[in-house]
Amino acid sequence: MDIPILKDIVIILGLSIFIILLFQKIKVPSLLGFLLAGIIAGPYAFNLISSQHEVELLSEIGIIFLLFIIGIELSLKGLAAIKKTIIIGGGMQVGGTILLTAFLANIIGIPLNTAVFIGFLFSLSSTAIVLKILQEKGEVTSPHGRITVAILIFQDIVVVPMMLLTPLLTGQDENIWNTLGILLIKIVGVLIIIYLLAIYIVPRIFELVIKSKNRELFILTTIVFCFSVAWLTSAIGLSLALGAFFAGLIISESDYSHQATANVLPFREIFISFFFISVGSLLNLEFFFNNFIYVILLVIAVILLKMLIITITVISLRYPARTMFLTVFSIFQVGEFSLLLSTVGLENGLLPTNIYQYFLAISIITMALTPFLMNYAPKLTYFLLKLPVPKTIRKRLISYHNIQLQNHSNTEELKDHLVIIGYGINGKNISKAAKSTNIPYIIVDLEQEAFQEAKKNNEPIVFGDATNPVILKHIHVQEARVVVIAISDPDATKKIINEVRDYSKTAFIIVRTRYVKEIAENIRLGADEVIPEEFETSIEIFSRVLRKYLIPHDEIQNFINQVRSSDYEMLTTLKVGPHTPSYRHLNIPNKDIVTLSVTQGANSVVEKTVMESGISKNYGVTILTIKRDSHYITDITPDTVIKQGDLLYLFGAPSNINNLNKELSL
Repeated sequence: MDIPILKDIVIILGLSIFIILLFQKIKVPSLLGFLLAGIIAGPYAFNLISSQHEVELLSEIGIIFLLFIIGIELSLKGLAAIKKTIIIGGGMQVGGTILLTAFLANIIGIPLNTAVFIGFLFSLSSTAIVLKILQEKGEVTSPHGRITVAILIFQDIVVVPMMLLTPLLTGQDENIWNTLGILLIKIVGVLIIIYLLAIYIVPRIFELVIKSKNRELFILTTIVFCFSVAWLTSAIGLSLALGAFFAGLIISESDYSHQATANVLPFREIFISFFFISVGSLLNLEFFFNNFIYVILLVIAVILLKMLIITITVISLRYPARTMFLTVFSIFQVGEFSLLLSTVGLENGLLPTNIYQYFLAISIITMALTPFLMNYAPKLTYFLLKLPVPKTIRKRLISYHNIQLQNHSNTEELKDHLVIIGYGINGKNISKAAKSTNIPYIIVDLEQEAFQEAKKNNEPIVFGDATNPVILKHIHVQEARVVVIAISDPDATKKIINEVRDYSKTAFIIVRTRYVKEIAENIRLGADEVIPEEFETSIEIFSRVLRKYLIPHDEIQNFINQVRSSDYEMLTTLKVGPHTPSYRHLNIPNKDIVTLSVTQGANSVVEKTVMESGISKNYGVTILTIKRDSHYITDITPDTVIKQGDLLYLFGAPSNINNLNKELSL
């Protein structure tokens, strides 16, 4: 029996493997390999695909799996937390892009109805690409990740009314308001059904499946449930992807969400590749090369237009410049739902063939640029933030995004305190512990929802971006004893560590991260302890295993302590620098033992004796030991000479040590 699609699958996936292997050597994202494979195998190049329609169906399945997993990761609670951002941010971005695009297109002679439809197309971004990259980077729950996800969710929802409005733009449907009313009723009905499923039916079904202890049955149940909800939404005129997203939200509220994600991930990786291949196959190469200059100019124009609207949107949501730039570099492209919507425009005569090919070229190029800009977004952002800006503009931006404090919190009184960066689950638990033990603390967060929640809980919180030195200075980080960084943005975490170390060499920095592989870099930058979630998860797993084998609790705890100390000490051997605390078993109130480097030759202590340097008299700091090259000088006398390159082991108050460090750095 001859199965045409089987031959197509072998050809396009085999071609993809070859291209991706090549791209991996030159460090080009695999996503571009799939796009290139689609272009090569498409009808406008070597025409290797004979079952184009079937390949497109496989790509739809990939999008279903992608949105299903995103729904699981977000959860209903997570979605409710960003509902304002979805409505306001998504509405501003989509509405602003449509209006500006339609205005500019109409000016250059495109009919108004077609101009509005082009606005529809350019207002949508690539959910498939952006969310996949955010997932891989672990930034879905970061500030810019949450804004990006919120806007993308709004875009996915608004695709439906766009499809309904398309016939109206051609004058074919005179009862559009009746149609919209019926659709609204359908949506409410689906939401009610989904709510009932999430509360009463799905948990019980999965309990029965789990009791069967049949892994295959669990996988089958998960996939059937995902496809069933997707089919339900599709049947009433909504998108399949939106239904899959709803299905993921339902699963997210159960105890089985992590296993469901693990089961579906392999399917997603396979099927999403077909989406990128199918997109690449649509490009008419002859048209592209004949109009190359115009295509590039249009790509630049579309990117700048979308970036402008996104910038205005994020600023209006009162997020700082760093979050704004990272969001801009995430959703500047034209998305896959635009491709789907463009076919509706073709069917209704709204999109001439030549404009359609321009649109395809713009879509593919902007999609191809997305991995590069998203990967380099942190570096580009820091570069842009350092550009010379007129003082009036910078001052206005700082005052716009700057600090909103609790009326009762007085940062002027902060000293020897705890700084908590991020008011998520970890931040809340740390603040509760600090409050119960009467440890003075201050919280920093730039999420409006988290800020409002903290205010309701009467927490001492500052609204601001902790990567900004102004914010750190305001919360007296230079006086802090401990700084806990508990945010879901690895790039921002590294920036914060750097900034904190610029202010304080004595603050003990504890970082929460997702993966073990991130420990070394954070420690190199100046963190004292890095606690990876996956490491702690493994500890929790084997501790429960040992309990099941009736190992005494004391032995389990000792084993856990040994594992933590051995692994973290091994991973922290990379830590070298003046912030490195010694003698950690000592805990003297308001005193620290710290090492500082004498790195410059032009300060007031080099080649002087301990007495002449005035370290003890002027700074109130005692020199315990001097490390010179590989030798330690432990017998410190007033006549001991300090030389350039020495490593001083000092004992004193954190503020005094910081003052001395400034002197040593001159």
